[in-house]
Amino acid sequence: MDPAVTTFSPVPAPKPDAGQAPAAPLSASLTVVPATDVPLIQHAASDARLFINRELSWLAFNERVLEEAIDPQVPALERFKFLSIVASNLDEFFMIRVAGLKQQLSGHVEETGPDAMSPSEQLQAIAARVHDTVARQYRALNTELLPIIDRAGARLVSTGQLSPAMDAFVSEYFAREVFPVLTPIAIDPGHPFPHLRNKSLNLAVRFAAQSLGTRLRYGMVPVPAVLPRLVELPEGASGKQRSYVLLEDVIARHVAQLFPGMPIDGCYALRVTRNWDLTIDEEEAEDLLVTIEREVRRRDRGGAVRLEIAASAEPALVDYLVRSLKLGSQDVYKIEGPLNIPDLMPLHARIEQKELRDEPFTPVIPPSLGDGERDLFRLIRERDVLLHHPYESFDPVSSLIEAAADDPAVLAIKQTLYRTGKDSPIVRALQRAAENGKQVTALVELKARMDEEANILWARALEQSGVHVVYGLIGYKTHCKVALVVRREAGGLRRYAHLGTGNYNPSTAKLYTDLSLFTSREEFCADATAIFNLLTGYSKPLRWNRFKVAPLGLKGEVIELIDRETALARQTGKGRIVAKMNALADSDVIRALYRASQAGVQVDLLVRGLCCLRPGVPGVSERIRVVSIVDRFLEHHRIWYFEAGGKRDVYLASADWMPRNFVRRVEIAFPIEDPAVKERILDEILGTALADNVKARALRADGTYERVQPGTHGTSALPLRSQERYMALARRTAAAGETQPAGLTPHEMFPSGHRGRERRRNKKRV
Repeated sequence: MDPAVTTFSPVPAPKPDAGQAPAAPLSASLTVVPATDVPLIQHAASDARLFINRELSWLAFNERVLEEAIDPQVPALERFKFLSIVASNLDEFFMIRVAGLKQQLSGHVEETGPDAMSPSEQLQAIAARVHDTVARQYRALNTELLPIIDRAGARLVSTGQLSPAMDAFVSEYFAREVFPVLTPIAIDPGHPFPHLRNKSLNLAVRFAAQSLGTRLRYGMVPVPAVLPRLVELPEGASGKQRSYVLLEDVIARHVAQLFPGMPIDGCYALRVTRNWDLTIDEEEAEDLLVTIEREVRRRDRGGAVRLEIAASAEPALVDYLVRSLKLGSQDVYKIEGPLNIPDLMPLHARIEQKELRDEPFTPVIPPSLGDGERDLFRLIRERDVLLHHPYESFDPVSSLIEAAADDPAVLAIKQTLYRTGKDSPIVRALQRAAENGKQVTALVELKARMDEEANILWARALEQSGVHVVYGLIGYKTHCKVALVVRREAGGLRRYAHLGTGNYNPSTAKLYTDLSLFTSREEFCADATAIFNLLTGYSKPLRWNRFKVAPLGLKGEVIELIDRETALARQTGKGRIVAKMNALADSDVIRALYRASQAGVQVDLLVRGLCCLRPGVPGVSERIRVVSIVDRFLEHHRIWYFEAGGKRDVYLASADWMPRNFVRRVEIAFPIEDPAVKERILDEILGTALADNVKARALRADGTYERVQPGTHGTSALPLRSQERYMALARRTAAAGETQPAGLTPHEMFPSGHRGRERRRNKKRV
């Protein structure tokens, strides 16, 4: 065990080597973030001031992503990637969350959450925060990142900067490749305002009023999504610099050809975001797949919720668009630069300089799994196997299903599929298994947001191969991650289970941090069987052996675990809860955590995204610390630890502590019973995350976050970046052929050296 991280061991930590951070024992007191805007009084647990607004907390998370984009210590192309993620996050936020608030207003529904903010108050606060975020986002793009990308060899130019030769190329390209695809739309009483598709790029054209009168003032040109957004120009003399012009700029330069004889005063790019949520009455649907397929096609006509438009657009045009789209002035975002930053990501791929990117990392195969030739079934029979993605490869998960598909001894395979990605090897293996005559059942979640269309296609393909496809329980999303293999062996039938915190998606498994557990424990496999019986036949077991299941009591059991820790703390004066998740918003769970803190329980929450709990409130949450880690990989695993009077209970789960996970989804949490696996989760994974003082931000009582610095918030005086350490551990373990991770020197914790001063300091110490 590396003494540089928080230890969960009850024995004294070993003496640290020179240059290593000292261990932080369980009982170590943590720095309490003082309340800044909460009166120093004993609050009632129902006081709205004790809860941070859900939407504003999510925006704070997106602002932490933006911090990575503007951090000069992060490689430039990775900053560009983070800038793109900020934009994509905002798209989904407006399509779902803002759209929902607007629906409440239009339906005269004034629902408030625990924070007591009304929908109108939330929309006003959201607009103020997002306008500031967008301004910072484009300031970083225009003044920092595009110039760096330009110097690196990928230049984005305007049509006004074209040389005569390039201008001639653009004109010829427009005539040959673009003009035949375009549909110019004049807007007058005979041609009403057109429907602008969700997230589509368009050009608004203003005609000269004095020439055409007042009845024809505006036109619209949809920018075809079937054409590349970036038009590459002919190479220069050196051939090293690649130049690009935006497709909308090419169209704008030649827009007069689309409206011949009509004087044009202006042409401006715009983009509309619409309500993208599905509205489905599952009780009335005769065929859920057909119903969702129909709704997916219809939802493009949802109401507008945001207008992004070039900052140079004249006020009269903006007012006209606002009226036509039924928006308010706060819904308009004037953009100083190219709309929809993710479309610029091809620039990222064209640049070859390694120093502008993160150091490449390839997930490793743990030595215990060998080179892929070992018998996975025999290995899982011998002991539980834990994989930590993306540091350890997701390939063994795919290999288990692929091996089962071809193994004559396997009789049945059952699996849940929430998000699977393109050309999924797991789906192909399920198809092959069915074609090989095995009993194959796949629970495909058709309502997985943003993946509905892909899952519809997978469902049809699986059905055509003979897989028994089901869509889960009416009114619930199936979010749990379970695979079950039934195999005939010498002693009779034996079951093998894979349980995870993340999706069966090999692509995102390289980008998200998750945990996989392989087990053949009979009680676990019996519960996995019961889960599939519940999903396929509404067959609820009399009891669960090891699983805790939503919507069948998971929330109450989580609160019971917290309350048990609270009671033990009152009796003994000791208690500890550590929980890692993506989001925390359930008010009842938050109140239980407040009670635990008041009873003396030390609560450490590693919450990547939104968190509605206020830590550091005197008399309420002084013993609660909330930390968010935003780094190269998306923190995604869910881990719960309860000291339990020395029992040290550890659970992995598919669920966050959110109302939707508890009451509207099928989720599971399962205990870790293998002592070696438990120690690895506690010391290597949770201990390292708690010790992060490079990419961690601590939540203040006022809802803002501050970056954790070495030596603050209970961390070591030496810098430690958790994701760098996980990568170094994986490399070193694989190279040494060890089955358990080895400790690292500080230099090995920072192999890529994104923070140059830390790398140099650590080299000197080593």
